[in-house]
Amino acid sequence: MSLNGASINASRQPNPLPHELAIRSVDTGVEVVLQIPDATSGGSSTSSGSSGPRKLKNIGGIWLTDQRLIFVSAQPSQGSQSFDSLTVPLTAIISTQFEQPRFAGNYLAIEIKASPGGGLVDGTRAEIRFKDKGIFEFTSVLEKTRERAIYMKRQSADEEEGLPAYTTPGPSGASTPYAAGDVPDENPPGYEESL
Repeated sequence: MSLNGASINASRQPNPLPHELAIRSVDTGVEVVLQIPDATSGGSSTSSGSSGPRKLKNIGGIWLTDQRLIFVSAQPSQGSQSFDSLTVPLTAIISTQFEQPRFAGNYLAIEIKASPGGGLVDGTRAEIRFKDKGIFEFTSVLEKTRERAIYMKRQSADEEEGLPAYTTPGPSGASTPYAAGDVPDENPPGYEESL
C-alpha cells in the first residue's frame, strides 16, 4: 500500500520531480509509524472505506527535498499493517515536534494535512525514528526547509494575487488615464492669497 505514494525506481529510491533539489537522505534504518485516526471521528475523510483508526509501520529510507519529505520502505510492503511509500509535501506538514522520551530513542513527530485521494485523513501523525544515527540534525534541516517552502508558497500566492492597476482620475473626475497636457500650469485663482 502506498499512501500519498512516491514514484520509485528499481533501486527503491524516489524519482525526483521537475526542478526538485535533494537536500538530505538516509537510505536505510529509518522507521516510520503512521497513526491514521478514524475518518468518521473528527477528521474529514480523504479516502473511502476507512474502518477505524489504523497504525502502520515500516522500515526503509527517507529523503528530504526542497518540495517534499519521502519515505520508501526497504522491501515492498507485506500485510495490512505496513505501507510501501509515503510522500508529504513540505507545505502539508502542519507541525513538527522533536520528542525525547526517557526510556526510548529520540524521534520526530509530524502532523500531516491530508491530500484528497492520498489515503490519509486529517489528524494523521507520523513518528520518524533513525535506528543507526541521531535524528536531531535531520530535524533541524527539515524545519528550515519546511519554513522556506511555506514562505515561497506565500510569496507566489501574493504575486498571483497582485494589486489592481492604478489609474489616476482625469480632469472630469473619471477614472481614466489622462495626458500630462491636461494638468494646468498655473495655480488656481486665490491660491496665493490664502497663504
